[in-house]
Amino acid sequence: MHSSEKIKLNSITVVEEAARCLLCHDAPCTAACDGGEDPARMIRALRFENIKGAAARTASLKCEPAGEEENTAEARCEAACIRTDSPVKISAIKRYLAESEELGSAIPKADLSIEFCGVKCENPFFLSSSVVASNYEMCAKALEMGWAGVVFKTVGVLRPREVSPRFDTIGKEGTPFIGFRNLEQIAEHPLEENLMWMKQLKENYPEKILIASIMGQTDEEWTFLARAVTHAGADIIECNFSCPHMSGENLGADVGQNPELVKHYTRCVREGTQLPILAKMTPNLGNMEIPAVAAVEGGADGIAAINTIKSITGIDLSSLAATPSVSGKSSVSGYSGKAVKPIALRFIHDMAVHKALAGIPLSGMGGIETWRDALEFILLGCSNIQVTTAVMQYGYRIIDDLIEGLSFFMTENGYKSVEELVGKALVQMVPADLLDRATVVYPRFDREKCIGCGRCYLSCYDAGHQAVLWEGDKRQPVLSAKKCVGCHLCLHVCPNGAITPGKRINKPVS
Repeated sequence: MHSSEKIKLNSITVVEEAARCLLCHDAPCTAACDGGEDPARMIRALRFENIKGAAARTASLKCEPAGEEENTAEARCEAACIRTDSPVKISAIKRYLAESEELGSAIPKADLSIEFCGVKCENPFFLSSSVVASNYEMCAKALEMGWAGVVFKTVGVLRPREVSPRFDTIGKEGTPFIGFRNLEQIAEHPLEENLMWMKQLKENYPEKILIASIMGQTDEEWTFLARAVTHAGADIIECNFSCPHMSGENLGADVGQNPELVKHYTRCVREGTQLPILAKMTPNLGNMEIPAVAAVEGGADGIAAINTIKSITGIDLSSLAATPSVSGKSSVSGYSGKAVKPIALRFIHDMAVHKALAGIPLSGMGGIETWRDALEFILLGCSNIQVTTAVMQYGYRIIDDLIEGLSFFMTENGYKSVEELVGKALVQMVPADLLDRATVVYPRFDREKCIGCGRCYLSCYDAGHQAVLWEGDKRQPVLSAKKCVGCHLCLHVCPNGAITPGKRINKPVS
């Protein structure tokens, strides 16, 4: 029996332990279980913040708790784990979930349908225009797995020749994939082939939604492409005014930074179709609402944001070439992944509260990995969600936890429709000068959880207000309320969840 099976995990360590899972395809742990369980699915739900979905699966466990015998189902399941250091503590995770307050008896069937740009969608989750939606087979697989629609990879008259390699990542402290850099351009398949795939998708999946992303270089190309994808059966057209790594003039982000050009090309698209038009915005500017308003003036029905951010992820210090290196050279290109979510949310907010964009549907993307991420975009005004980078890491299967997590939230909080959630958090956002500056929330230290690492002391002394004192003999932090300003830096650096917010009180009179 693994000694790890006896470990009792807390809320912090159970998340850390689940994060060790490799998220295998055809997971060996599940294959080794003859009790009909799927431990890999349970852990995957936990990884994607769908803790209630993970706990609901624990409620139907058929295995008995692990005993001293090496051949128990749980022991076999952990023994099959292919991690090279030590197996994921599946039994301890199951035990935690079974004892947690999150335990539920069933996964709810909430109505996630929503109307976007006048089109009825079974749920708000779409693949965004990228490599994850670049041919018939890929899109069909995603639609069958539960995605409500796809934004087919951008098509144009231009057929690019791609470079190799074209991807790079950036990580931090053991997390290898915080940000993602991409040199890939628009669809490299012939236009005729892409149009044929779109037509087949709509014919074979008539209840699913097909958004065709297009990019032209001239007035005539924009109008021609609009007519072509309309004829192919698209439900909505997305104008790519924002790709940050195209290699020609009047393409991508160069267009999106020019409001007059955005308006003009949107009008050209409108000449070729009666379908709803989305204008996809670039974040490589200060005020996205300016070109967004121009797009609406040109005939756009909705706005999609954000596309990737112009970036250089790093330099290889041995070759002095930026990564990814293409024969020793590289270029500025698009950055995406979890790291860009705060930037995306800011732009979504700015457009949602802009008076000239009132009532304009928003499709949000940028760093969405979990149902919580998606819900944040919805709460700031999006009625449609697009995902790429998370699919590149974890596969189309993340749709299961996107749907389940949102369903649990809606059911438990009494929401009957996704529409009720759209923009619900906007009222909480105010200008900085309207924030409460007369009160303070001091941190609260839990002596039982504190492991005495001193991270709070280091951060407060070297980057704060020297309000955390260190009692060396006891290896315990002590708060100096006289110096503390309630910034909560200590709370955010604590690795064990031992620091939590206290009550909000009036600031002491100075």
